[in-house]
Amino acid sequence: LLDSINEEKTSVSLKELSIPFSLHIVEHLKKNDKQGNSQSSKFLNKCRDYIQGRISDDELYSWTEKLGFANVVDAFQNVNGSIIKDTFYSKDYHNGEKKLSIHNSLLQLKESFQFPNFMQEVEARWRLVETAWSLQVNPKLLEVKYDDQKALFFVENNRMRRVDLTSVRDALNGYQKGKCFYSFQDISINNAENLCEVDHFIPHLSLRIMDNPPININGVWNLVLAEKAVNRDKSSKLPEKKYLERLFNRNEFYIDSKHPLAETIINQTGKTREERCRFLNFQYNLAAGYLGKGWKPKIELPALF
Repeated sequence: LLDSINEEKTSVSLKELSIPFSLHIVEHLKKNDKQGNSQSSKFLNKCRDYIQGRISDDELYSWTEKLGFANVVDAFQNVNGSIIKDTFYSKDYHNGEKKLSIHNSLLQLKESFQFPNFMQEVEARWRLVETAWSLQVNPKLLEVKYDDQKALFFVENNRMRRVDLTSVRDALNGYQKGKCFYSFQDISINNAENLCEVDHFIPHLSLRIMDNPPININGVWNLVLAEKAVNRDKSSKLPEKKYLERLFNRNEFYIDSKHPLAETIINQTGKTREERCRFLNFQYNLAAGYLGKGWKPKIELPALF
């Protein structure tokens, strides 16, 4: 669908969608053969046949049109058991042709400052969940770790071997709505001149001060994206208490949306909303006793989350 936006179509047939849909699947299958929890899939087998040269481009597209969308079109806009408020398309399966009528809510994404980031966000989510499938780990048990030097998320398989997943920026950007966590200025995850930075809400410095640090300060729960100048100004300071509520809300967005990082945040901070709230307050107050509190950015636009 993101591919189709550039052509500004108001409708797209499953026949047309079958080309980009199948090619994205094929590229991921080449890197990771496990693409779901089901024991078998006729559609994925046809994609594997294509990779092995057993069927042609046209045959791949034809099989995708027949098999590829069976569990996709209806499920895509269903989140937490109900249809999203601003749908991107509606089904138009009449007169022997299957197509999707594209809504303005999808077309308008192209005008967003964040449009160039969307594909990277999609790839980040896909990479996270397919890793859980390939390692034969329930996504609920997937423990995602952070490489501070490379700004990457990674996991360790059952042989304790590292598997790099995705850029931290790509994975975190969507749940800050493409804005700096502190100032709400626009940030970029792909423009080298204005690349946002990964910030520890509770600073690394607190680890060096505390004799027995009780927390994983590199946990997903504590990582946010900040505009470069804002992050440099914050440095090792602890933000005002109001930003802690913002961090809590950001983490709850992940959990409520069933994002692949949700279970990692739950494992790190608590099973219930109340436990997670207590966890954040405890860690914040502990750090404040050593670092003090009160930092805020010099520029702060109206709040978005």
